[in-house]
Amino acid sequence: MTPATDPTIEANVFWMRNRRNVITGVAILLIAAIAAGAYWFYRERRNTAAAEMLGGAKTAADYEKVIAQYSGTPAYATAQLLLAEQQRNDGKFAESNATLQRFISENPKHELVSTAWMAIGANLESMSKPDEALATYQRLVTSDPHSFNAPLAMLAQVRLLKEKKQIDEARKICETILTQYRESFAAGEASRQLRLLKPPTPSAPVVPQQSGPAPQVQPAAPALRQQPPRPPRVINATPPPAAPQPTGPAGAPPPQKP
Repeated sequence: MTPATDPTIEANVFWMRNRRNVITGVAILLIAAIAAGAYWFYRERRNTAAAEMLGGAKTAADYEKVIAQYSGTPAYATAQLLLAEQQRNDGKFAESNATLQRFISENPKHELVSTAWMAIGANLESMSKPDEALATYQRLVTSDPHSFNAPLAMLAQVRLLKEKKQIDEARKICETILTQYRESFAAGEASRQLRLLKPPTPSAPVVPQQSGPAPQVQPAAPALRQQPPRPPRVINATPPPAAPQPTGPAGAPPPQKP
């Protein structure tokens, strides 16, 4: 039978044997907690400072300053998008696309990645590169079909396909929008475009005439020559003057007949 041991003695023995390890573990936990708190405080202050700087940014140089000083902050990604927009407004379409590509590569899970792809497609259209713009819109729809920008990218494809005279492909995309995105605001525009892209109604077939002698055309009756209107006959109401009576010599009246 094993004699009973005192718990107090066991605790003292455990402490004497493991006190160094216990003290080291507690110190590590305290240091980790202090470091986490310090990092959280530093991150919050940095995010706040980045947001304040972004709020006062007005030019492309201001946005570039935010990007250079505050990488990894929410304001950093927003500054990239605003810089790309400013570059587009300045007509620097290639530089704008480079900024957008950098945003996509550094923030692949960002909620505005599809917006960046739409902006890249618009820049390519402004650079007179419709084929590359069309491929960009198609890539957006394929990679992120549930994005709110997906039906907008499909409408952009319809416009480009109409310019390329590819009417059948444009009609198919409109039908896809009405099928897959019928609850979106793009469905109304797709319906309108589909009506505009309606194929023309085929004309009635022309029945060939049987060969044979041409029907003789009866000469038209000569038109009656219209007589000019006669002037109205004027009836003179004044009686004609009486004939002169013959007179005899020396003004005597003529002899009476027996």
